[in-house]
Amino acid sequence: MTFTLPDPFTTRPTLQGTFGMTASTHWLATAAAQAVLERGGNAFDAATAGAFVLHVVEPHLNGPGGDMAGVFTAAEAPGQPVILMGQGPAPAGATAEHFLAEGLELVPGSGALAAAVPGAVDAWFLLLRDHGTWELEAVLEFAIGYARDGHPMLGRVGTTIAAVAGLFRDHWPTSAEQWMPEGRIPAEGELVRNPAYARTLERLVAAGGSAGKGSRGGTDSRASRIDAARLEWREGFVARAMAESVQAPHRHSSGTDHRGVLAVADLAAFEAGYEQAATLEFRGHTIAKTGPWGQGPALLQTLAVLDGYDDEHLDPSTELGAHTILEAQKLALADREAYYGDSDVPLDYLLSAGYAAGRRALIAEQASLEFRPGTVPGCQPFQPPLRTEYVPQRSQRTTAAPGTAMAAAAIAPPVQANRPLRRQGRPAVIPAISTSWTAGETWCQQRRRAAGCSPRRRFRSSASASAHGCR
Repeated sequence: MTFTLPDPFTTRPTLQGTFGMTASTHWLATAAAQAVLERGGNAFDAATAGAFVLHVVEPHLNGPGGDMAGVFTAAEAPGQPVILMGQGPAPAGATAEHFLAEGLELVPGSGALAAAVPGAVDAWFLLLRDHGTWELEAVLEFAIGYARDGHPMLGRVGTTIAAVAGLFRDHWPTSAEQWMPEGRIPAEGELVRNPAYARTLERLVAAGGSAGKGSRGGTDSRASRIDAARLEWREGFVARAMAESVQAPHRHSSGTDHRGVLAVADLAAFEAGYEQAATLEFRGHTIAKTGPWGQGPALLQTLAVLDGYDDEHLDPSTELGAHTILEAQKLALADREAYYGDSDVPLDYLLSAGYAAGRRALIAEQASLEFRPGTVPGCQPFQPPLRTEYVPQRSQRTTAAPGTAMAAAAIAPPVQANRPLRRQGRPAVIPAISTSWTAGETWCQQRRRAAGCSPRRRFRSSASASAHGCR
């Protein structure tokens, strides 16, 4: 069965070439990546250079404190998609007991308590080490230049800053100092700088340059220099600065003040890694996604359900197509909530033709409003707490000041907490914390007890939790 694409409509010409092509969400990142290609770098050198420029010019979308999951194929192994795992786990101190002791039933949507271990920088450095050809200094010179010398302010960045201006002014002074100099949001097109980030990248380059001199270990090679920079990021001045920063009490989206729990040991314990991509064949195309530690397989499940329909059901511009696609996606997302997160998720079963056929049979002419995860042998699906609103307890010492953004704005929606499965880039996802825990038991153990299974400990930390049921 084949899918007939609709007639194309575009407002720009189709770009074609024989040398190389780059694309990103910002022209400066695209230009930097293309410059790397034109100066002899390969695609991995170019991608890394562009990514760090995005950290500088699109701070509302990218940043060194974030995470990343990449899908790529290398020239030496065509047709074998690989996942770059740069999603860090939650800090070891992010336990249910800690949040409850802070008067929180849900993890705040913003603030240091919401932060996982940042994995993006280590992942990009790992990719550059293993598949790139350039030295770290050459790759980072574009980002360092724009951070040190300036770049034009995006209007969207200013809009984002304006939305949290009160929070910055009243509670996050270092953010205000960087993004609201003299109390003013820079205008669109105004030259803005981030000298602190420029110095950070320069110090990482310097740490790599000293690797051959024995200061951080390793032999004098390109790989050892990049590894020395990675080590400096995870255990050196960056890790120490992060941990010190989050330890200061500050306002969270809960409207209350809390210290973060991210520690140097959390950053030191995490390393980015690789895994084989989860794939699905759909109408002559191979779709590659992360494993179930991310939500990528939900797309694969959606496509597996849709593959049983004729083309007329797959056109999202029609009522029939929109209905079919949305209902298939709702079923896949229900499975995501019920089963994803653990290392033993039966992904082969969830992507099987037989399972997809059973899920497809649930799609009727009317849209369903039910949460309908499928039945997986040996697994107890998790039923997430479906809340429509949440007002946290506010302690007497941390009420929001009148007129501030947090006092006037609605509380951010609940954010799921990432719990570590292992320290090599594979996190697990658990739902929002509730108050119905049994003392001395992990969330996983209580779920197993409720399902009639004997509790067991599957993780090194007693605070770690599994994302789905018993086996």
